[in-house]
Amino acid sequence: MNERIVFMGTPKFAANVLNGLILNGYNIVGVVSQEDKPVGRKRIMTASPVKEVALSHGLKVFTPHKIKEDYEDILNLEPDLIITCAYGQFVPIELIEYPKYKAINTHGSLLPKYRGGAPIQWSIINGEDKTGISIIYMSKGMDEGDILYKKEIDIDRYDTNSTLFNKLSDLALNCLLEFLPDFFNGNFKRIVQNKDEVSFAYNLKKEDEFISFNNKTIDVYNHIRGLLDDPGAYGILKDKKYKFIKVDYELKANTSPSKFIGLENNYLRIDCKDGFIKVFEIKPEGKNTMDAKSFFNGTGKNLINEYFKDEYEER
Repeated sequence: MNERIVFMGTPKFAANVLNGLILNGYNIVGVVSQEDKPVGRKRIMTASPVKEVALSHGLKVFTPHKIKEDYEDILNLEPDLIITCAYGQFVPIELIEYPKYKAINTHGSLLPKYRGGAPIQWSIINGEDKTGISIIYMSKGMDEGDILYKKEIDIDRYDTNSTLFNKLSDLALNCLLEFLPDFFNGNFKRIVQNKDEVSFAYNLKKEDEFISFNNKTIDVYNHIRGLLDDPGAYGILKDKKYKFIKVDYELKANTSPSKFIGLENNYLRIDCKDGFIKVFEIKPEGKNTMDAKSFFNGTGKNLINEYFKDEYEER
């Protein structure tokens, strides 16, 4: 495994993949990640998870502000292959075409479905029961390159954004470890993506974090868990935000959509069109997370029979 590999990625999802490639003996000659960003209330400049892993292994790290304009240092590493994994910028064709083996991308969906920056979140929000990892050749267009390797997994009823991220990150590493030996030996097939099956998973906006309970129960449940634990999902009740931390659901006839019913057993009940959401943990605006009973015994008992807002409003 002497091929010179440049790895490009940013979040924890990609950091796990990078670390696994290193531990399995792949020759990573350089790493490209997004710039350090301010984090937390004190806005402390913090390196990306990928950068932290790279530095811990003594690797060269590049964090170009705009890689389309600043990629010469990467070319100077003379890579045989570039592997991207949730990098976060469009990679210029000059980089894609330079290496002997070109550039491949590890994407968290079963392409051609869910091209884009948030495939894991949208696969849950849209109620998919399967997802997976696709390894593709990189091209000019977003996630449109030929498929080289693909493997699927089930989406569990209780999967959240965070749990599915972890499962797919492990799967991404396993897929690369299975695929790369054959790839370097030329023992693989490339499959052109079917344009009729293309769908997109755009990056989440602020309004996507808002939850309306005036919908089918399963749709509301999927919307909430698709955003847990980051960036989170919230509803608005009497002009205050409430983030939902731990939820489940139950189907039931004769409900009052968007109505806060109160405490039942050990959960807060919020009605939807054909059932209700069970909220076990909640985070009121400006306060810490609390369990359902603690919330109800404080603020919650004064909110019985109030209705959550159905439409997003810029705040």
